[in-house]
Amino acid sequence: MRLFSIIQWHHFAYMVISLALLGYGISGAFLTLLQRPLLRHFSSSYIINLALFGITASGCFLLAQQIPFNAEELLWDTRQIVWLLCTYLLLTVPFFFAANAIGLALIYYRSRLPRIYAADLLGAGLGSIGILALLFAVLPLQALTLLGLLGIGAALLAAWELQQKPALLWLLLLAPGLLLLTDNRSTLEMSPYKGLGQTLLLRDSRIIAQHSSPLGLLSVVESPTIPLRHAPGLSLNATTEPPTQLAVFTDGDGLSVISHYDGDRQTLAHLDQLTSALPYHLLPVRRALILGAGGGGDVLQARYHDSAVIDAVELNPQFARLVSTDYADFAGHLYQAPGVTLHVAEARSFASSSPGDYDLIQVSLLDSFSASASGQYALSENHLYTVEALAEFMQQLAHGGFLSITRWIKLPPRDTLKLFATAIAALRASGVTAPEQQLILIRGWQTATLLIKNSRVSAEEIDQLRKFCAARSFDVAYYPGITRDESNHFNRLRVAWFHDAARALLGDDPERFLHDYKFNLNPATDEQPYFFHFFKWRTLPEILQLRTRGGAPLANTGYLVLVATLAQAIIASLLLVLLPIWIYQRRLRPKPECVARSRVVGYFLILGLAFLFIEIAFIQKLLLFLHHPLYAIAVVLSSFLVFSGLGSAWLGQLQARGTAVDGRRLLCRAVGAIVVLGTLYLLLLGNLTGQLGTLPDSARILISITLIAPLAFCMGIPFPLGLSQLAEQAPGLIPWAWAINGCASVISAILATLLAIHLGFSTVIAVALLLYALALWVFPVPCKSAAAVR
Repeated sequence: MRLFSIIQWHHFAYMVISLALLGYGISGAFLTLLQRPLLRHFSSSYIINLALFGITASGCFLLAQQIPFNAEELLWDTRQIVWLLCTYLLLTVPFFFAANAIGLALIYYRSRLPRIYAADLLGAGLGSIGILALLFAVLPLQALTLLGLLGIGAALLAAWELQQKPALLWLLLLAPGLLLLTDNRSTLEMSPYKGLGQTLLLRDSRIIAQHSSPLGLLSVVESPTIPLRHAPGLSLNATTEPPTQLAVFTDGDGLSVISHYDGDRQTLAHLDQLTSALPYHLLPVRRALILGAGGGGDVLQARYHDSAVIDAVELNPQFARLVSTDYADFAGHLYQAPGVTLHVAEARSFASSSPGDYDLIQVSLLDSFSASASGQYALSENHLYTVEALAEFMQQLAHGGFLSITRWIKLPPRDTLKLFATAIAALRASGVTAPEQQLILIRGWQTATLLIKNSRVSAEEIDQLRKFCAARSFDVAYYPGITRDESNHFNRLRVAWFHDAARALLGDDPERFLHDYKFNLNPATDEQPYFFHFFKWRTLPEILQLRTRGGAPLANTGYLVLVATLAQAIIASLLLVLLPIWIYQRRLRPKPECVARSRVVGYFLILGLAFLFIEIAFIQKLLLFLHHPLYAIAVVLSSFLVFSGLGSAWLGQLQARGTAVDGRRLLCRAVGAIVVLGTLYLLLLGNLTGQLGTLPDSARILISITLIAPLAFCMGIPFPLGLSQLAEQAPGLIPWAWAINGCASVISAILATLLAIHLGFSTVIAVALLLYALALWVFPVPCKSAAAVR
């Protein structure tokens, strides 16, 4: 995911890797058809698959980089579909070999099946933490090489344990070869349409530093011959230019800059010519909170306007270190300046726990225009632009203070209007009966700035607003009492869309406007935090007609890619699940198994869907509680996997002691516990985490693990219990069940996101609990006769 987010875009990375995971499904089909010869040569088959996983983990990615696939050209170049298919097939290969090794072990040692499955889950749990740590230490491509070496190491361990001495020698020779392969091809071929690729086309521009973490690959670029001048939405009336800058790209896009500052205040004069400078002209800003400090541009703007206290919050510690340490001299030791304090923290959690009393809270503009305009962020959850977030920010304002949010201008309008609708909802949720009295919206030629005041906007502030905009040729889209004639003067549009939409959203029937508008402008919430999801199906035919005339960016490509991925996953899964069993039954003519195949399909399909539904939903549910996305991913994933592994290990212990296990009764208890715990969490988790959110990090992590542990333990029982049932009644169907569950897991991850976009994460959990209850009904039981199989 990290590698493809860098060389392509996040949503295409999601699609490619999701489909590549179907290698698990292909493996199950492969083992269903060829399990007898493979099991006769188990030692060599097992070792070879482990070694091939190690080799192909790096090798297939390097080969995939040579494929001339370009995501942006899919709409007009049909060859890209072929290249995309080739990319799928290449990236499927390592997952296929890894799944072969696990599946072979499960079949060959089926008497110890729960213990092997427990080891697999425990390893996955440790891996979910280990990969985060590894990505802080090395670049993603180097991390992939190390994972390939772990595959070789697993093969070495297997060769030693299975006493295959010749294999040991060959494997020892493979490891250095794998390192040489990666060292010789260590560059990433990035999409030329990304901001970094475009910037490097400038003469003499070059990358001078790179830093990697799970939060992104930071690339620092200098351009000595053609100076970089980044000032989004700079007034066309500006008479001063930005100083020398270093560009900082995140994953090849999302440009931010570090500006050279030598202490001369006049070199920052251009920062007063941005739409984001408006609040400094409406009140004296003594205390400012900058959320998303990035390269420090908004901090410099606050300093230029003489703010005495500036709290700058940055999530990425590596980005913060670039400004505070690596390029501190270049930046004028910005974060060591009097009154400036840098906080490495998640923006919303810092704001909610801060002492407050800010005159200004500013949410920085950090995403790129091109990616935002084309819908690249449609799948990205963003908890800064939700109703609850804006309400929390306003609580931290001093009386008369402003919350300022700047977004890119898009036509037809989307971001700005959705933000305006979200602000109205947040004000009403805070008990404000007249939100129209507390909002200001202005726009330039490239950016728009929304101000939400913690009290009514005064006549004096409106007068200052008019002067500010007139001097900079910015358009006023809304303020209390504005008339239509006052809007759309400088950056003229065919229709005064921004003013008319603001009026409609504040009017008597905003729901009608939201329904009729061609894009989704419904306010984002913590339950559905997809602020950048603007897609409406009824608009698609019109957009498709415009695709050859520059209309492709209107399609919200991230969402469409998700839908396409789901369709591809379902089709591929049906082929992988149904085709091999048809061949197995019709051509190989095996003896009939004493278990209904329809129940096998239903049971393992349901488990694959339900497990991932709960896991994905809990990451989002606990993200705000843990105050950091990396904490949420590491804690939730590792806890679910480790404790599920312990549940499977417990089942293995029961079987190893010879305890008689009534499968249906045990499943009934496990599912009952899952449904009860899940329902309690669904009802109480929000209030519980809200009350405990101020505890220290260590306490919140411990509470999260404690909440997950009993639920995950029970969730670890149904899958190995079902496989154990098959091991007794129909061992030939074990790899088929493995394929069904693998395909369902791929579909589950995609379907959970779609459900969350439209219905919310609580619905995802509720559906998962219903699926677990359904699993109890379809649990595979022996048929009354072999005829029943037919």
